[in-house]
Amino acid sequence: MDAGNFDIVVIGAGMAGATTAAHLATDYRVALIEAEDAAGYHTTGRSASMWILGYGPPDVRVLTSLSRGFYESPPAGFSDQTLTRARQVLTLAGPGEETALRATVAGIPGARAATVAEARALVPALRPDYAAAAAIEDGFDLDVAAIHQGFLRMLRSRGGALALRHRAGRIERRGGRWHVETSDGATFAAPVVVNAAGAWGDGVAARAGVAPLGLVAKRRTGAIIDPAPYAVADWPMVMDFASTWYARPEARTRLMVSPADETPMPPQDVQPDELDVAIGIDRMQQALAIEVRRVERSWAGLRTFTPDGSLGFGWAPGHDGFFWCVGQGGYGIQTAPAAGRFVADLVAGRDPGAAAAIMGIVDPARFMA
Repeated sequence: MDAGNFDIVVIGAGMAGATTAAHLATDYRVALIEAEDAAGYHTTGRSASMWILGYGPPDVRVLTSLSRGFYESPPAGFSDQTLTRARQVLTLAGPGEETALRATVAGIPGARAATVAEARALVPALRPDYAAAAAIEDGFDLDVAAIHQGFLRMLRSRGGALALRHRAGRIERRGGRWHVETSDGATFAAPVVVNAAGAWGDGVAARAGVAPLGLVAKRRTGAIIDPAPYAVADWPMVMDFASTWYARPEARTRLMVSPADETPMPPQDVQPDELDVAIGIDRMQQALAIEVRRVERSWAGLRTFTPDGSLGFGWAPGHDGFFWCVGQGGYGIQTAPAAGRFVADLVAGRDPGAAAAIMGIVDPARFMA
C-alpha cells in the first residue's frame, strides 16, 4: 500500500478503532492498521461486557444511552448473531452503605431499590448475613465478538482497508500528510491520523511528536468457575456496592468471577495474577455460598484511562490532523456504536447531535493546560 492512498489512517483495530473506521469509511478512504495478528487481541477480545446505563462517568453514560438503539436493532446485515441478551444487575450493599446505595440508585434511570429477600430470590446462593440492602438495574449482555466483527465487516463493505501485523513505527507530518511507517516496511499516508491505540496511545503520540495525555493502563482479571449445584443461566450480574468484586453467568452453566482489580502497569500482553484470581473468588464466596473446586480458566485484560477517568476524544492542539480516540477504560464496548459515530462526526466536522453535550468533557485539550 503506497503513501498517499488514504484520507484517514486509524491506528488500533480494537473496538474503538473498528467502530471509528467503519463510520468514517462511508465518506472517506480509510486504512485501519493493527500491530497484532488479530484485531482486538489485547482488550476487546478479553472483555466480558454488559450494557449498564449506570456504569461510568457522565460522558460515558451519554454514549451508553445513545448506543442502546443500535444494539437492540442493528442495521441489516451487521451480524448473523443476536447481539444482546437481557440481564439484570444486582448490587449488594453491606451494613452502613444503605443510604449511599439509595442515593446512587436515585440517579440512574431504570434502577430501583430492592429488598434483601428479592435479591435472594434472584440469587439463591446469597448468604443471609451478607447484604443489608440491594438495588436492581436493567441491562443486557453483549456479544463482543459479533459486535467487533460486525464493525470490521462494515468497514470492508464500505471500501476500507484492514491491515493486520502492521505495527506503527515512525510517524511524521510532511506536506500536509501524516506518514505512518509500519513494522513490515509499508507506509500509510493521510491528512488525518486517528490514534485509537488504547494502552499504547501515548506511545503512538510520542512517535508522532505529540504530547502524551498521561494514559494509565490497568489490569482487570477474570476467572471461570463451575457454580454447581446452582443453575445460573438466568441470574443477574452480581456485584458489591464498593466495587471490590463481581460475578456474572458465562456460557449458561458457568460463572465468571472478578476482583474488579485495577492494577496500573505498562502496556503489554497482560496475564492473570494467581493472587488476584484467589482474591476475586474469596470475595465472591463471602457473599455467595458457592464451593469452588477449581478454576477452569483465567485471563486478564487492559483497561486504559485518562488522568480524570473520562474519555479522550478530540484533536491534538497544535498538531494538524492528529485525533485522539482513547481512554475508554472499562466502557468501550457498551459505548461503541455511539462513540464511533461521535468520533467520525468530529473528524468530519459534522454536527454530532445529542453527543455534542459531552464535547467539552472529552476534549483532550483539557490535559494541555
